[in-house]
Amino acid sequence: MEVDVVTRRIIRRPPKEVSAFAADPDRVPEWYVNIRSVEWRTERPLRVGARLAFVGGFLGRRLEYTYEVVDWVPGERFVMRTTEGPFPMETTYTWSRTPEGHTVMTLRNRGTPTGFSRLVAPFMQAAMRRATQRDLALLAARLERDAPT
Repeated sequence: MEVDVVTRRIIRRPPKEVSAFAADPDRVPEWYVNIRSVEWRTERPLRVGARLAFVGGFLGRRLEYTYEVVDWVPGERFVMRTTEGPFPMETTYTWSRTPEGHTVMTLRNRGTPTGFSRLVAPFMQAAMRRATQRDLALLAARLERDAPT
C-alpha cells in the first residue's frame, strides 16, 4: 500500500518568506515536531543533489534517514527523497500566493513501505496526517508570531 499524505495550510506571511524558512534544513527542528536534528552530508548551499541526514522519532521509534534534494525552485517547490530504510519516502513542499499576499503551503509525504512497515501503513498514514498538520500549524505560528508589525 502506498502512503500519500497531503496537508495544506494558509500562513499569513508572503511565499518568499515562508519558503525561505521552511526549506532551510537548519530550521527544520524548529517546526517539525518529530525531527530532532539535521546534518548536512554535502556542502552548503541547498541545491539539487544536496544530501541531508535527519534524526527524529515517529510512533515511538527512533528514525535516521538521509534525504537527497531532487528538485528545488526557491519560492515555489522543494522536493527531497530517500530510498533507504523500511519506508522509502518523498517529501514535497509547495508554496503559492493567496489574493491577500499570504501563502498556501502544501506538504506532501508519499512512499511505499516495505517489510513490517507495510503491515502498519494504514495507521502510519493517519499518524503522518496528524503530525504534518501539527508541523504546519507550528510553522504558521512561528512565522506569524515573528512577523514585523
